[in-house]
Amino acid sequence: MNFSVKNPNPWSWIPTLYFAEGIPYVVVMTVAVIMYKRLGLSNTDITLYTSWLYLPWVIKPLWSPIVDILKSKRWWIVIMQVIIGAAMAGVAFSLPANNYIQWTLAFFWLMAFSSATHDIAADGFYMLALDEEDQSFFVGIRSTFYRVATIVGQGGLIAVAGVLETMFRIPEKAWSYTFYAVAILFFGLFFYHWLMLPRPQSDNERTTSTSNIFQSFGETFVSFLRKPQIVVAIIFMLVYRLPEALLVKICPLFLIDPISAGGLGLTTADIGLVQGTVGVVGLTLGGIIGGIAVANGGLKRWLWPMVVAITIPNVVYVALAYFQPEYTTSTGFYAINSAVFLEQFGYGFGFTAYMLYMILFSQGASKTAHYAFCTGFMALGMMLPGMVAGWLQEQLNYLNYFILVIALCPLTFFVASIIKIEKPEEE
Repeated sequence: MNFSVKNPNPWSWIPTLYFAEGIPYVVVMTVAVIMYKRLGLSNTDITLYTSWLYLPWVIKPLWSPIVDILKSKRWWIVIMQVIIGAAMAGVAFSLPANNYIQWTLAFFWLMAFSSATHDIAADGFYMLALDEEDQSFFVGIRSTFYRVATIVGQGGLIAVAGVLETMFRIPEKAWSYTFYAVAILFFGLFFYHWLMLPRPQSDNERTTSTSNIFQSFGETFVSFLRKPQIVVAIIFMLVYRLPEALLVKICPLFLIDPISAGGLGLTTADIGLVQGTVGVVGLTLGGIIGGIAVANGGLKRWLWPMVVAITIPNVVYVALAYFQPEYTTSTGFYAINSAVFLEQFGYGFGFTAYMLYMILFSQGASKTAHYAFCTGFMALGMMLPGMVAGWLQEQLNYLNYFILVIALCPLTFFVASIIKIEKPEEE
C-alpha cells in the first residue's frame, strides 16, 4: 500500500534529505574521532581506524552502477536511512561491551558504506525529481542544509555528549545515549522520507542489463584515464589538500589532550562549540566568499590567493601548540576560537579552487561519472595521510607535528603550479 504524499513541494523534502546526507558523514569522520579519544584510545589507533572509514567514499564510483540499475533511487534512499539508523543504534548498544572497539568500528563501516550509497541515490534522485530550473534554485538550499547537518553533528551532538559526560561521569554511557538519540533521529527521517519523497516516473528500475551497465562503466573509466593531463590532475587531487589532511584528524585530538601532553585541555562540550560551531561558520563563510570571488574573477585569477588561504592559516596551530592558551581564560577563549575560525575560513576559501578544478577537469562526455572519479581521488587524498597522522604526531609531539605540516605546504604550491585551468573542450 502506498502511503506517500502525492506531488509534495520540494521544500518539504530537499532540506531534510540533505540534512540526512550530512549527518552520517560527520558522525563517521569527526564525531567518531572525538568519541574514541574520550574513551582512551591512542592517537595512532584513532587516526588509523577512522581514516579507513574514508574507503567507501574512495570507491563509491565503483558501485554507483548498481544503484543506478537496481530498484529506484527513492528505494535506495529510504533503505539506506534505515540501515544508517540501525548502525547508529548498533554503536550505542556496543559501547558498554568489553570489545566495543571491534563492534563500533564494524557499525561505523556499515554506516559509512550506507552513507556513501545514500549520497549516490540522493544526488541522482535530486536530478530526477526536479526540472532544471528547480535544480538550479535548490542547489544552494541543499548545500545550506548539509552545512546545518555539519553544525548539528560537530556542534550539537558533541556538546550533548559533553553534557552527558558531566552528568554520568562514565564516557561510555554518555556516548551510548548520544548515539541512541541519533538513531531515533534517523529512524524519524526514514519514516518522514518514506511518506514525503515524490515518486517521479523517471525513477524506475532500469531495464538495461547488468553486463551493459558495467561495460559502459569500464569504457567511461578508460576515457577518464585518457583525459589530457590525467597524471598531473591525479597528483593535484591527491596532494593539494595534504596539509589539511594531516591536520583534520589531529586537531580535535590536540584540543582535547591535556596541557601536560602538549594539548589544550578542552572538554567535549568545548569541542562542540569550537569546531562544531565557530569552525563550521568559518568554513561556510570561506566557501561562500570563495564562490563569489571565482564567479567574478575566474579561477585563474584567484588560484594563488586560494592556495595561500588553504596553507598559511595552518600556522595558527603552531602558535597554539607553542603558547598553549587556557580555554577557561578570556584570552585563551578568544585566541583558540579565533585561530580555529581563521584556519577553517582559509580552508573553505582555498577548497573552492580544488572543487572548481575538478569540475573543469571533468567537462566533456561522461562528465558526471568523471566527476565521481575525481571525488574518489579526493577522498583517497584525505584517507592516506590520515592513516599515519596519529603515529607521526606521537613520534614528534604536537608542536613539531604542526611545524611538519607547515613544512609540507610548498607541495600544495607546487601541484597548483603544474595544472592547466583552462576549460577543456567538449569531448
